[in-house]
Formats: sequence, structure tokens, C-alpha cells
Amino acid sequence: MAKTSGLGNALYISGNDLSGDITALGNVGGGPATLDVTGISKSAHERLGGVRDGRLEATSWWNPAGSHPVLSALPTTDVHEMFCCGTALGSPAACIVAKQVNYDGTRANDGAFSFAVSSQANAFGLEWGYLLTAGQRVDTVATNGTGVDFGLGSFPLFNGQALFGAQCYLQVFAFTGTDVTIKVQDSADNATFADVTGMTFTAVTSGPGVQRIATAPNQTVRRYLRAVTTTSGGFTSATFAVAVARNDVAVTF
Repeated sequence: MAKTSGLGNALYISGNDLSGDITALGNVGGGPATLDVTGISKSAHERLGGVRDGRLEATSWWNPAGSHPVLSALPTTDVHEMFCCGTALGSPAACIVAKQVNYDGTRANDGAFSFAVSSQANAFGLEWGYLLTAGQRVDTVATNGTGVDFGLGSFPLFNGQALFGAQCYLQVFAFTGTDVTIKVQDSADNATFADVTGMTFTAVTSGPGVQRIATAPNQTVRRYLRAVTTTSGGFTSATFAVAVARNDVAVTF
């Protein structure tokens, strides 16, 4: 994959596109805590992975009609955030279920007014995946999305299959209609797709909204994935984004 700049990114928070008000990302990080388990017989450190964690920090411009109503709410419930490194189909995306812990304003001498926002992971840590939508996707009828190649994974002997499940993130920005169900399908050849157990979101009846779902930890997920919309009662417009983190090694939450 070629190197890219940090331009043309996006930040979605709880079904709101705040990209136009975000001036910088300060820390997009996570992973397991490092546990030092070095025995006295060793000549170097031994380490094990501990509890997973994550954080996402951003700086927002003052916009009373944009980011301010969303960020100033400082909800005590979880927020869902999706940072997209580009908004093309298959772009990397960092997803987190977190607690927003602050909304600190700074007024500079030149008159600029910005806010620091820090979100600390709750329960799942920060997860990197790939977009199954080109940024925000707008469906007006039930639609089969385009497949995204998740590669051969860490173990080519699996023939493009991951044997350790996946986690799926959904951000719904707007919805008009009765219902829409958004699900993820997989394929071995990017031609014949099938539903994956555990990768169907709860039916959407309003927006904005967010969801995180996960398969069983031993679920087989094949090489190509796509986002599909279906409906039972009909809809006229659904605006949403989907990202999936496929596990190439065993993961415990």
C-alpha cells in the first residue's frame, strides 16, 4: 500500500459527521497493557499482553451550529467514534466505544477558539478496521455494496479466511422510512456472497444512531466483505457508514 497524507479524513461521532469542525487528531491509540513477567532465569524482559485499552483525542473549532451541541453534551453513556483515514471504499478506520471525558475550550491571542476532546475506551479498546462504505453511503433502495478485499491475513495457509471472527461498527446519520437492516456479507472470490452469522445489525428505524456487533471468536470470515441493505417495510433514504475489524489472530474482550 502506498503512503498517503493525512488530508481528506473524517471523524464520525454518535451518528454525526464532525469532520468539518475537527482541526487535528492528537492521539488515536490502543492495544493491550504490557505485563512484565520476567523470570530471574532470563537475560531480557518477558512480557504478556494485558487488558486492552484505547483512546481518541481531537481538537475541534468552535461551531455553535455544528460540533458544539454534540460535544458539549458530555454524555455519561458511551459514545461511538469512527476516525476514517480517507473516505474511499476500503480506507482504514479506527473505531472506539468510549466515554467522552472532557470538552476544554482554549481562546488564543489571535482570537481562535478551539476545544480539546478526549475519549477513553470502554470495554473493547480501540479497533482498526476498513470501511465497507465510501465514507457516508446513501441508499434509497435495498442495495448490495461493493466488496472490499481484506487480504490473506497473517496466515496465508487459511486461503484468505480469518478464523477468529470480526467486529462491525455502524454509524447512521439520517434515515427516512419504516426500516432498513444493514448487514455484512463475505465471499471467497468477490462474486458469490453470503450472510455471516453475527454480522447483521439491529434494524434501523430512525437516525442518528450507532451500533457495534461482534461474531463468535471462532467464526470464519472470508476474504471479501461488503455492506448490504434490506428492508421489510420500505425506506426512502438511509445515510450510513460501516467499518469492520477482522481478527487475524485470537482476540479476547
